[in-house]
Amino acid sequence: MKRKSILFLAFFSVLAANAQWKPQGDKIKTKWAEQVDSKKPLPEYPRPIMERGQWKNLNGLWNYKIQEFGKAAPSKYDGQILVPFAAESSLSGVMKEVGSKNELWYETNFSIESGWNGKNILLHFGAVDWKTEVFINDVKVGSHTGGYTPFSFDITPFIRKRSNQKLVVKVWDPSNDGPQPRGKQVKNPEGIWYTPVTGIWQTVWIEPVNAKNIETLRTTPNIDQNTISIKADVKGAEAGDLVEISVLDNGKEIAKEKAVVGESNDIVLNAPKLWSPESPFLYQTKIRLISKNKIVDEVKSYFAMRKISSKRDENGVMRMQLNNKDYFQFGPLDQGWWPEGLYTAPTDEALKYDIIKTKELGFNMIRKHVKVEPERWYTHCDELGILVWQDMPSGDDQPIWQDKKYFEGTELQRTPKSQEIYKKEWREIMDHLYSYPSIVVWVPFNEAWGQFKTVEITQWTKNHDPSRLINSSSGGNHFQTGDILDLHKYPAPELYLYDARRVTVLGEYGGIGLPLEGHLWRANDNWGYVKFKNEAEVTAEYVKYAQILKNLVKTGFSAAVYTQTTDVEGEVNGFMTYDRKVDKMDFKAVNKINTEVIQALNK
Repeated sequence: MKRKSILFLAFFSVLAANAQWKPQGDKIKTKWAEQVDSKKPLPEYPRPIMERGQWKNLNGLWNYKIQEFGKAAPSKYDGQILVPFAAESSLSGVMKEVGSKNELWYETNFSIESGWNGKNILLHFGAVDWKTEVFINDVKVGSHTGGYTPFSFDITPFIRKRSNQKLVVKVWDPSNDGPQPRGKQVKNPEGIWYTPVTGIWQTVWIEPVNAKNIETLRTTPNIDQNTISIKADVKGAEAGDLVEISVLDNGKEIAKEKAVVGESNDIVLNAPKLWSPESPFLYQTKIRLISKNKIVDEVKSYFAMRKISSKRDENGVMRMQLNNKDYFQFGPLDQGWWPEGLYTAPTDEALKYDIIKTKELGFNMIRKHVKVEPERWYTHCDELGILVWQDMPSGDDQPIWQDKKYFEGTELQRTPKSQEIYKKEWREIMDHLYSYPSIVVWVPFNEAWGQFKTVEITQWTKNHDPSRLINSSSGGNHFQTGDILDLHKYPAPELYLYDARRVTVLGEYGGIGLPLEGHLWRANDNWGYVKFKNEAEVTAEYVKYAQILKNLVKTGFSAAVYTQTTDVEGEVNGFMTYDRKVDKMDFKAVNKINTEVIQALNK
């Protein structure tokens, strides 16, 4: 009878906990907000480019407390927060400002699956903004700085046998009081600046591995030599250990190679199928770690055969090329923000939706603007077929911005610590995203924000990843470095500066605003570069700008980015409202003119 009572009480305590959680505030929300399950938010496997069979998702309701910076761990908590939604978001169930004077504490308990005995347990965080300290059973097991990249700890030595494990996480985020990369986050959001994001904002999970295990994969295609190079970093390897890679085409094995640990597998593919937005073919792989003739680790992955480069055309204009052919890249500026989740999409379907709508509009590219997405977003781009320009999230300050000419002046003098933070986080972002084939351009700086040592940073970026194009300074301050000269012009396109030695692109234009009542983040004080009153007017203006752009393609533009995918907070210049409930233009008409712009290069 006593056991039944305990189970009964436990059942109702879980029900009560879930009943306590609800989205906070009265702001607009997407339709997916209603689909969020507080018992298993974002349940999908978080790392599809390196997948193991066994894992456990730790997302859900955790205890939280916001308290003054520098105080000891709390003895009691303020309530519950839904991980992985940031504390300032509606879906967290908290929706409170944290700020640089406070720290955000989390606590939860988890169990280790019985079948994982004898395995090492890795604890993974998809992303936490910004400085994180992690404790397992009251032992600090590690720390991390950086708001945009995953990090992991082997927590095996700190696991208690036959009991729940206590996980405590402490986070501090200075927002725009600090020099760290933060993108559009500010303490006082207005205009083009948005609500701060503090704490855990991507999936937290654990997985069992052997002491010897594959830590990362680095995949480099070479379509000129018909080879794919795959290098696995292995933890705990010994002399004689091997990495075996099988390549599959629609489930059929077409190649298999072995190499000793530390060497890359360079696999020749006969008549490889090339990846493009029009034909996004992905090869599947199985990677096995073999020690003493036994498979000690196995992961599934994928790759694409594609090449991004630039070449002068018959008219002397430097053009972007995809797979050795001139290719006009055209897409929206994509901020990746959500009214209910801020940095975090409410569901995986929502995360994928904006990419699907981008394809529906006839675009072949997305500029991911001063934000890094969860890994599943890049896999969706790989699978759906969309090129990605990946920005480095902005940080620090912006003292001088010159965009109509090459830079004349003194560059921002970032402190040694600020420079170190920038380089550490940019290197981690590039390493983290290296194997996603959809990414074709790295953008170290945007509109002079935090821009320093431009020539040096551009060359350092290129040396770190020679396989992609470098857009050194999108929208100014312009230096003759990198692969791309990137102009910003609102609202209508204009080719006001040109570089015959590099690719010239229109990195931002447009910003046509249409505020729609019932779909606004703010009732008043909404912002667009130009504003109109209905879908027909906005579509007509879009088509007018696209016609201008089309005429400038032959003259010298090799890519263009329209602002923007959705409205965001006070900005009302999206193809869709912030809640994604209304398409604000005639998508068929936009698709038609976008297709004409893309094809203008080849006519």
